[in-house]
Amino acid sequence: MQKTILIVEDEDILREIVKDYLLNEGYNVLEAADGKEALTIFEEHEVHLIILDIMLPELDGWSVCRRIRKSSNVPIIMLTARVDEDDTLLGFELGADDYVTKPYSPQILLARAKRLIDSRYSSADNVSNEDILTSNGIYVHFPSRTVTVDGETITLTHTEFEILTYLMQNQGIIITREQLIIKIWGYEFAGDDRTVNSHIRNLRHKLGHKATCIATVVRSGYKFEGNV
Repeated sequence: MQKTILIVEDEDILREIVKDYLLNEGYNVLEAADGKEALTIFEEHEVHLIILDIMLPELDGWSVCRRIRKSSNVPIIMLTARVDEDDTLLGFELGADDYVTKPYSPQILLARAKRLIDSRYSSADNVSNEDILTSNGIYVHFPSRTVTVDGETITLTHTEFEILTYLMQNQGIIITREQLIIKIWGYEFAGDDRTVNSHIRNLRHKLGHKATCIATVVRSGYKFEGNV
């Protein structure tokens, strides 16, 4: 099925450049020049990924991301002209899956968008025999990317889902932050350990009383413990 990407960017020339690259790769493309328009388009169409600039008229990218995360776990790549690491961390804390700093190469942006779409939707398009992962009351259904905790469904972002399932699949094994970065992002990471920590913190919050299943191993990384 053809995937739809929503580009939210107020710079017309930059938006058109990105649009052309995505169209050439076979994606359907929707466009918005401000935050309010982006939310309207998102509500009216099925969108598989959002490329979201932070500095937007009407409603900034952080506000758009926050509102979308109230109802959807669609993958979000944030675009930022700022180099402040705290701005990037804020985007992750609000639920963004990746970020790209301006100026950037359209090819790099395309590669990151393709990776997110492939990892997010390939399991739903190609159902395997290993569709279920469960441990200590946490139940994962891969085709629908549904996660329940003691029978109650929780909503995870793409990145949170990937981190949880990677840790669960390696239950009892220490996974370093470097291993998580390579597995989840798949490229040389520009941030620091705080980015991984931010995603883990969000994930633990959503797991509620099962948060202790994800143990921090000092100076090493994280480990999923299914018997706590």
